[in-house]
Amino acid sequence: MAKRDFYDVLGVSKGASADEIKKGYRRKAKELHPDRNSDNPNAEAQFKEVNEAYDVLKDAERKAAYDRFGHAAFEGGMGARGGGGGARAGYGGGQGDFASAFSDVFDDLFGDFMGQQRRGGGQRATRGSDLRYNLRISLEDAYKGMQRTITVPTAVTCGVCEGSGAEGGAEPATCPTCSGMGKVRAQQGFFTVERTCPTCSGAGQIVKNPCHNCGGAGRVQKDRALSVNIPKGVETGTRIRLGGEGEAGLRGGPAGDLYIFIEVEDHPIFQREAENLFCRVPVSMTSAALGGDIEVPTIDGGRSRVKIPAGSQSGKQMRLRGKGMPGLRSTANGDMFIELAVETPVNLTSRQKELLREFEDLSEENSPESTGFFRKVKSFWDGMKG
Repeated sequence: MAKRDFYDVLGVSKGASADEIKKGYRRKAKELHPDRNSDNPNAEAQFKEVNEAYDVLKDAERKAAYDRFGHAAFEGGMGARGGGGGARAGYGGGQGDFASAFSDVFDDLFGDFMGQQRRGGGQRATRGSDLRYNLRISLEDAYKGMQRTITVPTAVTCGVCEGSGAEGGAEPATCPTCSGMGKVRAQQGFFTVERTCPTCSGAGQIVKNPCHNCGGAGRVQKDRALSVNIPKGVETGTRIRLGGEGEAGLRGGPAGDLYIFIEVEDHPIFQREAENLFCRVPVSMTSAALGGDIEVPTIDGGRSRVKIPAGSQSGKQMRLRGKGMPGLRSTANGDMFIELAVETPVNLTSRQKELLREFEDLSEENSPESTGFFRKVKSFWDGMKG
């Protein structure tokens, strides 16, 4: 099968310059790379054809030989023709140049993955780290919302060198090892391997005369006082973000963020479930039996009067609508649920005991023992005794 014209293979004209030939090669190599054409069985052969064409046309002497003799310039029979053997030898010894060319294509194909920062990446400023602060508040504070001042130890920009790390605010010098790229490259066969520059640790710059205040770091440790707005309705686990209040960035980079995590303390009276509050209220036996009014505390610091129905039992729940916690993302408040705990009197006097016995005799017909399950059990035992 006859070989295609090398210029046609690269998609350039015969009068193309070296730069046009290189651009044509990179375009074709990127287009026909086997990794991008897994469904094309001819992609590998076409990719090799592109590499062969570029390997010849990028070299001035071999290009001249090709322009004069065509493909025959690199066939064995051309050894007798003047310059043919030299071109042949050049082709055989050009693997290093091919590796360099392949490296260019590798950069194009995988630059997004491992090489975008090469284009000035090492000199870019670095964002500061985010910080976390745990803040404990009372349930009352969570109900009302509040403004709280906190002290956060953090790294701030050095005021002497203004973050540059150099004495007197001078600009850092470009790293001589990586030329400011932050990475060094090594050729290994057809591939180029990148590593972090050992001189500047990837910064792309070095400080020849470090700042006496920060030691060249560009940042110093300092306690910062910040005012934090705690909205109504927060609960344990609520996260508040303060943008730009984290650690200062390196080399003038933006500061990180500060995240405040809320923890609401347990309350001695109320238990919280979302926006609702629950509490147990003790009531006397007589109030539960006869009914009446009681006052209960509310989370806003006030008191609400609640009517107890006659005959109430322990565990009975009553609802106070709108007396719960405010919603973090709504305007409506939750509810407050009151659970009655009927108290049995203790340390009775003789007169109180006498009255209770009299009450028991008078209410015998209404007692649980005279109805339902208990009456059936009593009848069963009476029959056993008979």
